Amino acid sequence: LRELALEHRPAMIIAGASAYSRVIDFAAFGEIAREVDARLVVDMAHIAGLVAGGAHPSPVPHADVVTTTTHKTLRGPRGGLILSRAEHAAAINKQVFPGIQGGPLMHVIAAKAVALREASLPGFSDYAHQVVANAQTLASSLMERGFRIVSDGTDNHLMLLDLRNRGITGKDAERALGAAGITVNKNTVPGETQSPFVTSGVRIGTAALTTRGMRQPEMVRIAALIDRAIASAGDESEAARIGSDVRELASAYALYTGVEETSGLGPR
Repeated sequence: LRELALEHRPAMIIAGASAYSRVIDFAAFGEIAREVDARLVVDMAHIAGLVAGGAHPSPVPHADVVTTTTHKTLRGPRGGLILSRAEHAAAINKQVFPGIQGGPLMHVIAAKAVALREASLPGFSDYAHQVVANAQTLASSLMERGFRIVSDGTDNHLMLLDLRNRGITGKDAERALGAAGITVNKNTVPGETQSPFVTSGVRIGTAALTTRGMRQPEMVRIAALIDRAIASAGDESEAARIGSDVRELASAYALYTGVEETSGLGPR
């Protein structure tokens, strides 16, 4: 990167990823950007919750501008934030409103405030570190079952499975897992040979599982369920059996507790 920056002298360097499972060295990016007098813009959408919880280095001290979503690992509402140094604030604000942003959605702003309040509490750090621990256990359990993990593991909340050694495309694996009640997304992998609409891999994350209260033992069980579903792709009967096991596991970790089921007519 430094050699390219010195050769081309860019005005801006952009760092960030959506399927990268290792720690990003933001300090190194910052040093290179300053050396060539470039602005450093970092998108930390995927890892914002890990950064807030101290489970991943922060880009804020090193970047001129940081963008992020407020969902994903930060587990707030769908939305975004732009953080910048004071010298860039006026220019960014002018571009965002009225050029891009319409009327403010006050309910989303309120939800962001709740999410940021949660992220400021001591328990959020426990959550962030557990997300990483769960991802590492899930990745190692999948590798023990013969799956290839891009970069041979993970340092954050996600992993990218290269399925070429399993003889199945990402699209077909996504469908097989979905039929069993396991949600992933197809994803391209390094050295991809399929189209972006088919792919050779799937991406898996642990933030939602961790929020529900699952820990390392559940990750081992989930790896076994993923293995079964991919191995039996296209077998509707086996998908139904796996789906039953998935529902049994999920039912022990409710999304919400202490909430009465209601209809439009009130509690029932």
